[in-house]
Amino acid sequence: MTAMAKVRKVRRRRVFYIPGYDPFHPRRYRELYRKEGATQAALSGYRMTLRPKAAPGPYGWHVTGMIEGAEVEAEIEVLVWSDIVKSSMGHGIIATYLQLFRTAWIYIASGALFRLMRLRKGPVIAALYPIAMLLAQFGIALLAAAIAGRVIGLVAPPLNWLGLIAIWPVLALFRRYDNKLYAYYLMHDYAYSARWKGAYPPELEARMATFKARIAEALETDVDEVLVVGHSSGAHLAISILADLIRDSHVPMHGPQLSFLSLGHVVPMVSFLPKADRLRADLHYLSQRDELAWVDVTAPGDGCAFALCDPVAVTGVAGPAKRWPLVLSAAFTQTLSAERWRELRWRFFRLHFQYLCAFDALSGTLGEYDYFRITAGPLTLHDRFANRAPSKSRIETPVSRHTSMAA
Repeated sequence: MTAMAKVRKVRRRRVFYIPGYDPFHPRRYRELYRKEGATQAALSGYRMTLRPKAAPGPYGWHVTGMIEGAEVEAEIEVLVWSDIVKSSMGHGIIATYLQLFRTAWIYIASGALFRLMRLRKGPVIAALYPIAMLLAQFGIALLAAAIAGRVIGLVAPPLNWLGLIAIWPVLALFRRYDNKLYAYYLMHDYAYSARWKGAYPPELEARMATFKARIAEALETDVDEVLVVGHSSGAHLAISILADLIRDSHVPMHGPQLSFLSLGHVVPMVSFLPKADRLRADLHYLSQRDELAWVDVTAPGDGCAFALCDPVAVTGVAGPAKRWPLVLSAAFTQTLSAERWRELRWRFFRLHFQYLCAFDALSGTLGEYDYFRITAGPLTLHDRFANRAPSKSRIETPVSRHTSMAA
C-alpha cells in the first residue's frame, strides 16, 4: 500500500456511511452496527459502547471503542438518500414492466451487458434475476387466465374471455410479496441507473452536493480521521463525492486524514453505461490522488458485488499515476466459520451486507478486515492496511466499451 505523508494514532474519528439503493430508515444501520458490533467485540476481545448522537446533522450514533489498547471516540452518520430511492420505487405494476423492457434494452443496446458478463457472473445473474422473475410472474398470470377462461367456458362459452381478469390479481399478489422475492425492488434499482444511462439524475446530484458539504465541514474539525464508507451503490456515489471534494480543495493540508472504504461495490453496472462520463472521470481522478487512502473490499462469496474487480481498471480509465484502490478480499470462506458459512451461503442479499457484520473466524491480526476495528479502532485506514498486498485474484483487465470521461 502506498505510503502517505501523515501518520497518526486515532483518538477521535468521524465516519460517514453512504448506503446503497435502500428505501429503509437509517436506524436499520444503527441496529445492525449495535448488534453485530457487540458480537464481534465478544469474539475478538475488545469493548464497544453505543449512545445516541449528540451533535446536530444527519442521523447517526456515537461509539466508544476500547480496541487494541486504546480508547477511541467515533461519530457515525448515515448520509440518507432513502427518500430518493422511495420516490424512484413508487411505480405500479404496468410501469415496472415498462421499466423492465427499457432497462434491458439500454444494457443490451449499449453493449454493457455483454461486457459485464466478462467479469463476475454473480452480479450479472443478480441483474438478470428481476427480469426473469417478472417475466415468470407474467407467465403464471397468463396461465391462471387461461385456466379461468376454460372454467368459465364450460359454463358460458361466449364469456371465456373473462378469464383475462385473473391476470391482474395474480400480478398484484406477486407484487404484495415482493419483500420475499425482491423482483420489483431489484428492477427499480437497475432501472434507476439505466434510465439516465449512467449519468447521475439531478435530484441525486443535489443530494451528493449536500453530502460533500457535510464531509467538508468534518474535515475542518479537530478529529484525527474522516472515514467515508460507501456500500454497494453507495460506493460509486462516494467516489464522485470525494472526487468533487478534492477538486474543490476541501481537504486541508494539516487537517484530519481522509479515508475511503468501498464495500461490495457494483461500480461497473453504472460505469459501463454510455453516459457515465462523470463517474468514469471521477474514478480516473480519485485513483491518482494522495489526499486520501482508498481501500476496496469485496468477496467472491458475495454474488451481488463485482468481487475483486478493480473498479478503475475494469472501467478502462486507469492512468499511469494510478495508486488506488487497494483491492482486498473479505474472504468469507476463511473469515466465517464453516458452520456460519453454511448458514449464510445461499442467503445472497444477507451476504451482500456481511461487510457490515461480525466475522467469527478472524484471527485478530493487523490487516484483517474487521469493520468495527476500522470504524472504532485506533489506526487510520491507511495504517491498518499499510502492509497488505492487494489480492492476487483481483481483476484489472479493461473491459468497458465506453471509456469517455467528462471534461
